[in-house]
Amino acid sequence: MNWGCIPTKALIKSAQVFEYINHAKDYGIKVQDAEVDFTAMVKRSRDVAGGMSKGIQFLFKKNKIDQLIGWGRVKPGKKVSVTAEDGAETVYSADHIIIATGGRARELPALKIDNEKIIGYRKAMVLEDKPKKLVVVGSGAIGVEFAYVYNAIGTEVTIVEFMDRIVPNEDVEVSKALEKIYKKNGVKIMTSTEVTGVDTSGEGCKVTVKDKKGNESVIECDKVLSAVGVVSNVEDIGLEDVGILVEKGKIQVDEYYKTNMPGYYAIGDVTPGPALAHVASAEGIICVEKIAGHHPEALDYNNIPGCTYCIPEISSVGYTEAQAKEAGYELKVGKFPFSASGKASAAGAKDGFVKLIFDAKYGELLGAHMIGANVTEMIAEIVAIRKLETTGMELIKTVHPHPTMSEAVMEAAAAAYDEVIHL
Repeated sequence: MNWGCIPTKALIKSAQVFEYINHAKDYGIKVQDAEVDFTAMVKRSRDVAGGMSKGIQFLFKKNKIDQLIGWGRVKPGKKVSVTAEDGAETVYSADHIIIATGGRARELPALKIDNEKIIGYRKAMVLEDKPKKLVVVGSGAIGVEFAYVYNAIGTEVTIVEFMDRIVPNEDVEVSKALEKIYKKNGVKIMTSTEVTGVDTSGEGCKVTVKDKKGNESVIECDKVLSAVGVVSNVEDIGLEDVGILVEKGKIQVDEYYKTNMPGYYAIGDVTPGPALAHVASAEGIICVEKIAGHHPEALDYNNIPGCTYCIPEISSVGYTEAQAKEAGYELKVGKFPFSASGKASAAGAKDGFVKLIFDAKYGELLGAHMIGANVTEMIAEIVAIRKLETTGMELIKTVHPHPTMSEAVMEAAAAAYDEVIHL
């Protein structure tokens, strides 16, 4: 909320509004001399995050939750110490202690973050000046979102990705579509490429990269954004003192988030599940309900939606086509492009598609992959469908409103079963 989902979406919206203005003539509107006020963009982003934070403070007071400010460490005997800014330490006891310390930007040996020239995602949200040239290392959600923002407001952006395609966790067709759109918008993309070093001794940065053939080249830029993932905050919080099991940088928990030590629990980015805010929230609720003596259902990690808020947006859930084939399923695959959608045409947002993957034998919806305008709002339908074990034919017969972007879900299902009539 403070340094992730909310402020980045505010920056994306500002960039998108500027993009709308620059293409206003496509909608029959004349606008002249629009320019980016980068400082005001950043201020709006921080104000949005600050407003949400104040909302949490209100909820704490409303629900009689005490907030203790300081550095927390778990201690043996179901205790937590809190060290205040002045160094004073206070120890508290509780029957149940939940560790939810989140994550931070991962660092590569050749890409040490100094937050001056080599920056992490936090600094990328609050830069004092808009860089003229930016190299983004990594093309997961963080990388492509910031690449969109800075490209849209006039920065020359280069994405360097170690894997053979951008957004490598997505379906291959989604990766190809986003790469095509980004290149069309002027983003330079280098896949199968590794950053071997950054020289920051001069006024800017000289980024040395090596492709899969071993060829080296140097990219000059003002800033380098390291967007190579996140690591869990598990250091210096007392885990070793208590004896809590940590493997591969993650606190090990059971399906209700108990650690190996009674009375200690962990949720969110410090555990092995996906590092997503909605996952952490769901885990926290399940954990507390179990502590309170209820009987919550364990979280189905195969039905967690993933959303990337670049423009066009990306959303997905379940198997990719390649994963479903690898798992041994016989497939029915349906795809409906937004270029055939009346709502998308009217909105000037014809890029992208909806792709649905069904088990041919039973009609189970194995996975869904979308790229396009507002698809992060559309994926929840798929998550509910999968939860309810709805079949492909049932989805086809579920009447969707017209004209909407969401019609493409019904149409993609129809395409999978050779019943589509709008292609």
